Amino acid sequence: MTFLVTGATGTVGRQIVEQLLLKGVPVRALTRDPARADLPADVEVVGGDLAAPDSLAAAFEGVEAAHLITFGGEAFAPLETGPELVALAEKAGVRRVTVLHGGGPSPVEDVVRASALDWTVLMPVEFMSNALEWAEPIRTADEVREPFVGRLSAMVHEADIGAVAAAALTESGHAGQEYVITGPDVLTLSGKTEAIAAARGRAVRLVELTEDEARGQWRAQGMPESTIDFLVMVYRDTPPEGRTVTDVVQRVTGRPARTFGQWATQHAAAFTRA
Repeated sequence: MTFLVTGATGTVGRQIVEQLLLKGVPVRALTRDPARADLPADVEVVGGDLAAPDSLAAAFEGVEAAHLITFGGEAFAPLETGPELVALAEKAGVRRVTVLHGGGPSPVEDVVRASALDWTVLMPVEFMSNALEWAEPIRTADEVREPFVGRLSAMVHEADIGAVAAAALTESGHAGQEYVITGPDVLTLSGKTEAIAAARGRAVRLVELTEDEARGQWRAQGMPESTIDFLVMVYRDTPPEGRTVTDVVQRVTGRPARTFGQWATQHAAAFTRA
């Protein structure tokens, strides 16, 4: 039986593919552009679009468990094809499904929760990979410019999201669970920049911006106003679930969650001048 990963070329999807391969199971990866997937050779890469269910019948054939995303397309909008996706999964005999919570209302997630499938909802907090947004200013100017520098985050390593998903897809006991997935520590921006500085062997300055300065910086980067308003909201007052450590990684995978220091060491080259 095959394990299907949708959104397989995304930050989380790639990690789920990798963690499933480590478990020694056959993996089928769904992407809209197979030619650009750049996945391991032993992964079966297939083309298809979750927004176009007619393109997916072959992708679900012979699948035992599937990972679904709830947002898609160039605009990363909520997918409206939940009923069709669940029908395809049920027709193919899929037993287990994980759903990546997208941070807001999701028609796909709602339909999956109401289905007879053994579903698990993955609710990761801030990804450690978000720190890659600082790679260029750290490489070129040795600094990070951000507002609300005292904000807290229990940010999670993407590989731990993949490991929790792989466990839920391959093992029993996870049906009907909502897993809030975090790292092992609550970090400030100072803690993050200090970890990056240690990993790359060079200091990083943290420059605090006012809200107006931050809005101007984000506009200059081309962010839409809706995204800017969202960032201000969550950075000014991070929701409790975003700054509260859970034991999900340890409980589900049997090993401790990876630290931001480990992540920074793995990605030190991105923050280092050539």
